[in-house]
Amino acid sequence: MTTPTTPANANGAADSYSPEVAANRVPDYPVHPLILNRWSPRAYADRPVSDETLHTILEAARWAPSSGNGQPWRFYVARTEAEHEVFRSFILPGNRLWTDKAPVLLLLASDRLRENGNPNGAHAFDAGAAWGILALQANLLGLSTRAVGGFDAAKAREALRTPERIALHAVIALGYRGDVESLDDTLREREVPNGRRPLAESLLAIPTE
Repeated sequence: MTTPTTPANANGAADSYSPEVAANRVPDYPVHPLILNRWSPRAYADRPVSDETLHTILEAARWAPSSGNGQPWRFYVARTEAEHEVFRSFILPGNRLWTDKAPVLLLLASDRLRENGNPNGAHAFDAGAAWGILALQANLLGLSTRAVGGFDAAKAREALRTPERIALHAVIALGYRGDVESLDDTLREREVPNGRRPLAESLLAIPTE
């Protein structure tokens, strides 16, 4: 496999891809290691996340761009055993094989309406931007994140008493990376950074005639 090109950081010094990323990911063009080194492990260590670290990660998400600076993203944050038990009531069993071990669980949500009561057509798009920045900040602090779509939104809405104007998008597991041996046998082989399709396949042609 070709070794990824290593770009330089803002100071001109060479940054590096982690060995497991270099073995599994090859960018079509030079990409900063901050981007490629972020991936989505399932194994989490039995190590608490401090208030300061969690708030720093959420603070980064607060500064995501949004339409009209509407900032529609919202987060339910589960840290205590009682809060985790609420999340367990709506996360699907297959995902609970590993989410049960994450010290922090977040549920990413967004407000469908703007402050004036009008629909915000960009609420989900903007929430996605907040998730991306949150994930990068977590990685900078040495933590892992993984977004989970496998949850029962109706049960979550009921358990959390979520207003109808709030859309629920994904559960996010957050914590320090753990030993792959802690995972169920069916998940261990998948605990590697995954690749992406070629960039060209994501570019759509613009008709000019």
